[in-house]
Amino acid sequence: MFTRRGLLAGGSLAAAALLGGCGLRPTGGRTVASGPIATDIELEGAIRFQTWNLRSAYLEYFEGLIDEFVTAHPGTSIDWVDQPADGYADNLQVDASNLDLPDVLNVAPDLALPLAQAELLLDLSEARPETLEAYTEGSVADYSDAVLGTTFAFPWYLNTGPIFYNRALFEQAGLDPDAPPSSWDDLFDQADAMGDAVDGAFYMIGQLPAIADLGMYGVQLLDERGERFTFNDERAVQMVDRYRQAYERKGLLPDATVLTYTDAGERFQSGQVALSGGSAYDVANFEENAPDLYANLGITEALTETGHANMYSQGIAVSSRTAHPEVAIAFAEFLTSDEKQKEFSRIVDVFPSTRGALDDPYFTEVDDSDTSEVRVAAAGQLEDAVSYTPPIWTEEMRVELQRQLSDAVIGRISAQEALDASVEQANRLAGVSE
Repeated sequence: MFTRRGLLAGGSLAAAALLGGCGLRPTGGRTVASGPIATDIELEGAIRFQTWNLRSAYLEYFEGLIDEFVTAHPGTSIDWVDQPADGYADNLQVDASNLDLPDVLNVAPDLALPLAQAELLLDLSEARPETLEAYTEGSVADYSDAVLGTTFAFPWYLNTGPIFYNRALFEQAGLDPDAPPSSWDDLFDQADAMGDAVDGAFYMIGQLPAIADLGMYGVQLLDERGERFTFNDERAVQMVDRYRQAYERKGLLPDATVLTYTDAGERFQSGQVALSGGSAYDVANFEENAPDLYANLGITEALTETGHANMYSQGIAVSSRTAHPEVAIAFAEFLTSDEKQKEFSRIVDVFPSTRGALDDPYFTEVDDSDTSEVRVAAAGQLEDAVSYTPPIWTEEMRVELQRQLSDAVIGRISAQEALDASVEQANRLAGVSE
């Protein structure tokens, strides 16, 4: 039901497919010695730092950050390279294949995992275990491999969001605008009631579930090793059947079953859909582009049956072949420190990954700004939020799941048949089919 919101870097839905299929192997091996790495020494050396589509909007911030670090450590220098969003995964693939990754690089989980599996990223749980304790548990897990027993990036900025709903549409459907859905089953019940009441004049739900929604519903997406997809269990069937019922009773927008449909957010803004996931930066957009919605905007907590909200993240990894590991780690920790994450989060509508930064009043106290209520609500979810989208999930897998769910919701096949087919295809694409 809720789309994957692009973080500042622009998202990386196809990245795992690109990097995972590039034949990366630990050829050449790591050059940084195993064991803890200390940074409380006189730092010397030049490193290359790569970000992902951030230079045009945040040039002043990053130049100031780099100047501050180099001033504190005059024996160092940092060459900042910013790659565009388009082709970022391809560029990483080339660098990885040539064993020439930047010393410090901006990654998402699905970009980082194949690099870590090829031993091209430093294991921070080995090099800096004490530093990792500063970050939220869920954000560290996003950059950890349970099978390898490694953590391959420092969490950087996060995004999550509450649920937005249109109070006026709730009232028109005879629903209490002060009692929005508080669980998935409550959502389905209210969707059925809205459909019965307004007969397609508008709809409660604007899109089919994504893989993360299955996870928030309590479906086990992967086996214990995190290698084989398992989202075709009884719980998943129950969820898909509820979507089918919502479709039949006009609680689900019919266009949501079209494979190429992507405009759920626009349908919410136009008043065709009564409820949508979102994040803090949506409020300003509503105020400017959908004033009627803005005047009737309701906000409630994200729906989850696991007790953990969903989040998306960006991380900062260190190459395992850097010639100056102390400098690279020190800079990565500086960039992702409490202070710097608080600064960056005030410039843009994202959230920090460190517990100390999340405790700042900016994220805990509502003020007079239009976005503060959403910001505080979203930040409150992040202390124990997790990323439900597996790093090995690819765009091709996503499309297949949506194709199968569309057929199930309109009644062409059963929910079990749809999920079985999607799991089989996902495992084949992941290279674990029997």
